[in-house]
Amino acid sequence: MGSIKITMRTTRLWVLVGFLMLSQACHVTHYQRHAEFHALFLAGAFRDADALLSKRKYAMQHKAQLLYYLDKGTLAHLMQQYEASNYFFEQAYLTCENFSAKPLAKILAFIIHPTIVDYRGEDHEILLLHYYKTLNFLQLGQKESALVECRRLNIKLNQLSDQYSSDKKYRRDAFIHTLMGLVYQANHEYNNAFIAYRNAIEIYQEDYQHLFGLEAPDQLKKDLIYTAYKTGLYEQVDQYKQEFKLAYDPAEEVVGSDVVFLWNNGLGPVKDKWNINFVLSHKADRVVSFRNEALGLFFTFPLLTNDESKSLSDLTRIRVTLPKYRERPLLYDKAIIYTHDGQQHALEVLEDVNSIAFQVLRQRTASELGKSLLRVALKKAAEYKIKKQNELLGKIVGGIGFATEQADTRNWQTIPHSIYYARLRLHEGAHRITFKAFSEKGPTPLPKIKNSSSNCITTKQCFR
Repeated sequence: MGSIKITMRTTRLWVLVGFLMLSQACHVTHYQRHAEFHALFLAGAFRDADALLSKRKYAMQHKAQLLYYLDKGTLAHLMQQYEASNYFFEQAYLTCENFSAKPLAKILAFIIHPTIVDYRGEDHEILLLHYYKTLNFLQLGQKESALVECRRLNIKLNQLSDQYSSDKKYRRDAFIHTLMGLVYQANHEYNNAFIAYRNAIEIYQEDYQHLFGLEAPDQLKKDLIYTAYKTGLYEQVDQYKQEFKLAYDPAEEVVGSDVVFLWNNGLGPVKDKWNINFVLSHKADRVVSFRNEALGLFFTFPLLTNDESKSLSDLTRIRVTLPKYRERPLLYDKAIIYTHDGQQHALEVLEDVNSIAFQVLRQRTASELGKSLLRVALKKAAEYKIKKQNELLGKIVGGIGFATEQADTRNWQTIPHSIYYARLRLHEGAHRITFKAFSEKGPTPLPKIKNSSSNCITTKQCFR
């Protein structure tokens, strides 16, 4: 999987950078570092959280410029400052597009610590920034701009699909295809909406069911049938009604307008850290192996020289530190929309962001482990070489190596846990609509969440 080669020049470089990094190698996670900001965010004090973020620019530190823009964009969206929100999300988009780690930074990130390079974002995080931008444009009444975001989303989805080929990996996103369909339908582009919904259904059936235990919402099935009907694909209408076992006739839909509700429920997971211990085995032909019997993990590295083998010969155990996600449980697990005429509409889960985050990290665990093991071994080899010339300096190098061996715990921590939706087709006119969130863990509904009181709206094609 790799080889270890150490020279005195690289060890001197390592010592120099290690001293510079030591002051930053505090054993705290990204979430702990920004605890004050998150406390304000969780309390719903969005203006105070935004002021704190602007004043201290926490996330601009520690090579997390992307996270600064994502958090600023989220806060502006929640405060209904949609133009400002789009500005920050566009900056986040440009940060991702222009990401290019310098060769030296890549080397130092491998030798010292991953956070020495800018955070580039997880796959699902990049897709969701376009989700927020799309919502912002729709709230501003800029449907053409929302379609531009859909095209950007389509490019990102294609890139994600090209990156992974296995159906056991997160490589396609059903929610994003559904979002594209919603925007196309709002623009009366029923054929494009039908294609987007059909793609979403396929992904739920082929990927989401076995990866996340999530099936296609009934409303999505109805949207697919409805757009097939509006496109004149009557055979597909009958086919899907039979396949989904739905007694649904799109021709009987209310003549009026749609209100689409998207509910961002809870908060996604935060990255934490965990340690894994490995036992070293030294084999012939300059080969060293690392194993953890309990977890069934085994890695082998070839060594280029006998000197490198000696540098690790006294080492029998090694510890690596890796990132892991910690879930933030939902307070509410279902919601219902009530209309003034007594109708009830349950919101259905479209996207389990929490489960996707765990899956994305799980997909690269083996790669992260291999890099971490090689990095720790590299530090130990450097420590051995320096000790031969200066015992005290070698111990210092060992201390720096231990202090800087930390997990990268950066992630977008104001992201939703799950996203739900419902579509209401209503007659033209004013309607009083009430949103209530519940917990199935308790016998009675929990108090309404903030800003969930009844609202009077005039129906038109819109998103709430």
